[in-house]
Amino acid sequence: MSRLVGENCGQMTIDTRTAIVTGGASGIGAGIAEVLSEEGTTVVVADVDRAGAKQVADELPGEAMAVDVDVTDPTETAALAETVVEEYGRIDVLCANAGIFPSAPLEELTVDDWETVFDVNTKGVFLCVQACLSHMRSQDYGRIVITSSITGPMVGYPGWAHYGASKGGLHGFMRTAAIEVAQSDITINAVLPGNIETGGLDELGEEYLEKMRASIPKGELGTPADVGHAVAFLASEEARYITGTTLVVDGGQTLPESQLAIEAIDEE
Repeated sequence: MSRLVGENCGQMTIDTRTAIVTGGASGIGAGIAEVLSEEGTTVVVADVDRAGAKQVADELPGEAMAVDVDVTDPTETAALAETVVEEYGRIDVLCANAGIFPSAPLEELTVDDWETVFDVNTKGVFLCVQACLSHMRSQDYGRIVITSSITGPMVGYPGWAHYGASKGGLHGFMRTAAIEVAQSDITINAVLPGNIETGGLDELGEEYLEKMRASIPKGELGTPADVGHAVAFLASEEARYITGTTLVVDGGQTLPESQLAIEAIDEE
């Protein structure tokens, strides 16, 4: 008979874990770090912005530290993993969240633009996973959660061809990687945020934000904590039998067949 109720019913079993959150100095990464910390997880805030990472780590309610890392550099990602193991003895959770989303019309998109986005968004995830993998295998346990996006895997948006392609590529990587590590009790999943209230999104302007709110069935943008709670679940023991899959966090944004569906709700 399957176990229907866990020993820690009411609290996810991540309170004794150690987690790395890349891109944790701001936005969604900071939200993930905060939720994990509130659940009792020891959090390593890793970011190329060391000052920002330290500020986030200092404000977390639980045990935390900041590490500066360039996720495009294999030497630095390996050093990140070693630093965490030296400090805490293990790496239980990797939240591969670091990403960039510069906009460029297709005709103006350069090879350098393309490579820069892929270096951070796709290669960066691969390098972080690879750096942590041997440590997770040695302890026969690991939870890897990738921050993808609805843009690319599910929808498109003008100016983000390179961004969408980089996020779509993560899913092919995730599915094969999940097969390779499954027997070591390591899972790899992805969260797909929609439009989340962050500093980066605010830079697109209030008119953009208002139009986006109008296109979402819930009528509001998500928060970094909304993504953080999804990540916390996938990082928990309760998600032990979930791997190689995705969890969409978008307030229903990808559900309507057109804007007319949203307007039909407003007319009721």
